[in-house]
Amino acid sequence: MAIRTAVIGLGIMGRRMAENMALHPEFTVATMWDPNPNACEAARAIAPGAALTTTASEAMADVDLVYLACPPVPRKAYALEAAAAGKAIFLEKPLGVDIAESRALVAELEAVGVPVAVNFTQAAGAALTDLSRAIDEGALGDLCGIDIIVTYPAWPRAWQRDANWLRFAAEGGMTREVISHFLFLSERVLGPLTLQWAHTEYPDDELCETHVAARLVNAKGLPVSILGSVGGAQPDRQEVTVKGATASRRISEFAIDTVSTGEEFAPTNSAPTDTRASSLKAQLDDMALLIAGKPNRLATPQEALRVQVLIEGILANEGTNS
Repeated sequence: MAIRTAVIGLGIMGRRMAENMALHPEFTVATMWDPNPNACEAARAIAPGAALTTTASEAMADVDLVYLACPPVPRKAYALEAAAAGKAIFLEKPLGVDIAESRALVAELEAVGVPVAVNFTQAAGAALTDLSRAIDEGALGDLCGIDIIVTYPAWPRAWQRDANWLRFAAEGGMTREVISHFLFLSERVLGPLTLQWAHTEYPDDELCETHVAARLVNAKGLPVSILGSVGGAQPDRQEVTVKGATASRRISEFAIDTVSTGEEFAPTNSAPTDTRASSLKAQLDDMALLIAGKPNRLATPQEALRVQVLIEGILANEGTNS
């Protein structure tokens, strides 16, 4: 039986997930909801067999899984409603923007005990899986740290502009939306991180950050260095480099995996034709495992909470050396 899913929030992320669920043999999009009629109409073409409901509660009533792609602030209430009804839950990241609220959410979800994961898209992907295997096998030698570089000509990016909330400091910004993915990967590689210092700049009191620099360390003192900026005529740049004494691995655009032993970075394998689709399929493969009670690679709520604490610290210019 296919996993009947409700998609709550039909912006670009909700529509992408609905499209990939429609292609996946283990899922079916049963219901969808969004307060924006235009978003609903756009989603109808992607999943024509799904019922568009008048409320989120109606959408969540008769499904196995609730996928929450709404903005962070309303996400907690929907997650708790779904959990109380015994539904499995797939949350978009960030987990939230208020740390106390997110701690309470994680505790309540754990108390209920339904299957829950957070959509850090690299979690089940081939790049992180192969990187972890290479580290375990010693192919990188002693690890030296991780560099994260994210640059954009404009934020939000062109395909995100319908999600106006991404422009504002309250819930949006590249640090929450993109750098969080790479901090998740960094903690998977190096273990828990501590924020030493951060310098984040905002154009005004309401709009999200345009420049960010930060340094974090793991328990052994290995550093994670972050550089993010917005502006200038340039292509998007999204890359995380795991540096080793013998070899280093660089993952660009979330899934393009390359290796260097001191020369130019070269592909480790043939890059997928559609990196986004391959990543989402891997996430859905592991969501099916989670719902079946089997081992999986998806991000747990506790992992997402740790990332949120680091992200909000960076945005507030906190740190142990500040």
